[in-house]
Amino acid sequence: MKSLLVYLKDYKKESVLGPLFKLLEASFELIVPLVVASMIDVGISGNDKNYIIKMCLIMAGLGVTGLLSSVTAQFFAAKAAVGFATKLRHALFAHIQSLSFSNMDAQGTSTLITRMTSDINQIQSGVNMVLRLFLRSPFIVFGAMIMAFTVDVKAALIFVVVIPLLSVVVFGIILISIPLFSRVQNGLDRVLGITRENLTGVRVIRAFGKEEEEIEKFDSQTDYLKRVQVLAAKVSALMNPLTYIIINGGLIVLIYTGAVRVESGVLTQGQVVALVNYMSQILIELVKLANLIITVTKAFACGNRVAGIFEIPTGMKDAGGTLKEGQEKGTIDFEHVSMRYHEGGEEALSDVTFHAGRGETIGVIGGTGSGKTTLVHLIPRFYEAEKGSIKIDGADIREYDLTALRDKVGIVMQKAVLFKGSIRDNLLWGNEDASEEELWTALEIAQAKEFVLQKEGGLDAHVEQEGRNLSGGQKQRLSIARALVKKPEILILDDSASALDYATDAKLRRAVREMPFETTVFIVSQRASSLMHADRIIVLDDGCVAGIGTHEQLLNGCEAYQEIYYSQFERPADQQSGKASMEH
Repeated sequence: MKSLLVYLKDYKKESVLGPLFKLLEASFELIVPLVVASMIDVGISGNDKNYIIKMCLIMAGLGVTGLLSSVTAQFFAAKAAVGFATKLRHALFAHIQSLSFSNMDAQGTSTLITRMTSDINQIQSGVNMVLRLFLRSPFIVFGAMIMAFTVDVKAALIFVVVIPLLSVVVFGIILISIPLFSRVQNGLDRVLGITRENLTGVRVIRAFGKEEEEIEKFDSQTDYLKRVQVLAAKVSALMNPLTYIIINGGLIVLIYTGAVRVESGVLTQGQVVALVNYMSQILIELVKLANLIITVTKAFACGNRVAGIFEIPTGMKDAGGTLKEGQEKGTIDFEHVSMRYHEGGEEALSDVTFHAGRGETIGVIGGTGSGKTTLVHLIPRFYEAEKGSIKIDGADIREYDLTALRDKVGIVMQKAVLFKGSIRDNLLWGNEDASEEELWTALEIAQAKEFVLQKEGGLDAHVEQEGRNLSGGQKQRLSIARALVKKPEILILDDSASALDYATDAKLRRAVREMPFETTVFIVSQRASSLMHADRIIVLDDGCVAGIGTHEQLLNGCEAYQEIYYSQFERPADQQSGKASMEH
């Protein structure tokens, strides 16, 4: 949590003025009981109306001044807290953007959303409350005790006993509450994760009739969260009754002692009222302090969780290198590359070696889970290779500035993601300076021009969040067009035509081959027909290279490729008879 306070450095003035104005308000509040005592002992006892009116005006003045001080303090505290939360949220978002895919996978989307929203909101409330009450409440508690000593030393000794007892209760409950509130936040994370998973996969859940199971899972997690929250609430709820018992016990002793000393002429009635007022002030402030501590406890728990995200290394060391002069652009070399997603897990890729020349089309094919997507994600360094090296233009990608490296690569993911706005806005992600002609050229190559022209507004047609108002094929084609607008040196199509029919897929591949700019293309697909015309095809089997070559070479000499190909196309008659005789 301490590491987060650096985001308050731009609000030093507000962080100082807020508590100071609160202390000013508290000072006026401590004077009020003495004014009341004087009013009783002088004005009421002497039946002096003018003196009573004078004291009333003084009290009103103290009240108005205290109110102005309080409003000013709350303004500065709120400004500092909101500004702190804004800077913290911006910094956290920027840090999350710098995390590698591995880090993102390990943390989970729901966890990062919770840190960004509810956790930072809780920290903001904690900072606000601390600036307003952290100094004020102790100041009034000890100030009231000191003021009580100025009234009567013997009666004030009651305060000396009451305040430590209250401190033991308050801080004892805090020590029990802190781990409980941490458990509450962790439980909230799990509930959010399940909720997000269910809302994202609602169609799959209904398709497989798993509603009841998911409801049971959700109920189980929410029941756990409820139990922890109830336990934390019960512990916190002890604060008020215990403090009231101690304070009221102290008041009983104080009133009795005051009555005896008034009877003996040592104290006046006004002084006893002042002492009772001071005791009541202590009660009120300790209740406030208790609530403050509960809020701060939650804020600390949330702060530690947010700080934990900042402690995650980005996983990608940016060397800040530049492109080497004289190297041919668009060449890629994998040299004995191996990669695993989690430490201790099995390798997703093992000893992969190949060369891709400039302008070549490289196909990547293999069964589900064979490592196709993993391979192409290593090129822009979304993941880090554990062994071996990957070179672009003859230089190791770890020597490049990440932004420069990714500027060379245009990638279309398996899942097409579009953002809320217009078609034009989404295409300009590829190149914000692209002309109208370049946008339409990219759409034409991606086979998206026809349906964009049919849309009302054309390029300015509205796109809903995640492209919900578009079909799967339309989203894929727009995603491909977005990558083409970039005119990348390396284009990666990661199973990005799976929602297209065979005819459209064929037109797309032909258009990509005939693009006006030269690009090294990687096509990942499970359709052999999509890769037949590639310059080379890499066949992956359980993370290993089972074969590299042209379609004809692999069809003649690679068993893994033959298995995939003949699962999609009919075998020649002579091969069918040969296979039948072997089986026989």
